[in-house]
Amino acid sequence: MRLVRRGGFAKALVVGAALLIVGSAYGVLVPNGAMGADGPQSQQIEEGRRLFAVGCSSCHGLHAEGGTNGEGRVTGPSLIGVGAAAVDFQVSTGRMPAVQTGAQVPQKPPVYSTEETAALAAYIASLAPGPAVPAQEAYDVSNATQAEIVQGGELFRTNCTACHNFAGRGGALPNGRYAPSLMQTTPRNMYQAMLTGPQQMPVFSDQVLRPEDKRAIIAYLVGLQQSDDPGGFPLGRLGPVSEGLWGWLVGIGLLVVVAVWIGAKVPRVGRTRTKV
Repeated sequence: MRLVRRGGFAKALVVGAALLIVGSAYGVLVPNGAMGADGPQSQQIEEGRRLFAVGCSSCHGLHAEGGTNGEGRVTGPSLIGVGAAAVDFQVSTGRMPAVQTGAQVPQKPPVYSTEETAALAAYIASLAPGPAVPAQEAYDVSNATQAEIVQGGELFRTNCTACHNFAGRGGALPNGRYAPSLMQTTPRNMYQAMLTGPQQMPVFSDQVLRPEDKRAIIAYLVGLQQSDDPGGFPLGRLGPVSEGLWGWLVGIGLLVVVAVWIGAKVPRVGRTRTKV
């Protein structure tokens, strides 16, 4: 009888120890952010899926696999693997949904609210891994030092001025495309643009530009946004080029107008003929 009791106690002890080990392993291996099927994250993804089906699937396909117009022409690229950061950038700047296809989709007031944009980003992020929306500390430059701003200026002039010009005012590109001005771009979207490479912009991954380099560039651009123009009109901040052009077109033009006006006011003196 004692052997039976000891055997049952030993079995229960083994089973309890096994459950404890399995539970501990599950707690270690499962991510902290994992939630049940009816958790807030799943609800946000489901909301994003509904929004995508209504507003985006006509171009990008029902499952974000990309779409065509029936003639083989691509109407929207695949969004699988682009990540939440790309969606947040495109939707928060109003570039998506696009009014029509063209050489470049311009920025416009956003269609979706902040919550809806986050839901769309969460849905696309659930399809495949991609760049995540950066945390605020990644692009917060409110406490940037002068050394960071100087470094950001050097990095910007090396990597970005070919398209955006050294003052961040944008510039023309081939085939009807252009680099937009950065004077109204938020630090969050600056970081996301470098991370995802929207439209013609190349991707500056963390292996190409480290997170601290991206932050330094943002600090430099925010400094440009907040700088004053004590001399008057900025004229694109292009220096002597735009100033000289202004001088020739306006200054010389005014001198020509004044000269013509003076000439018109002077009475003409006719020659008198003498009779013989």
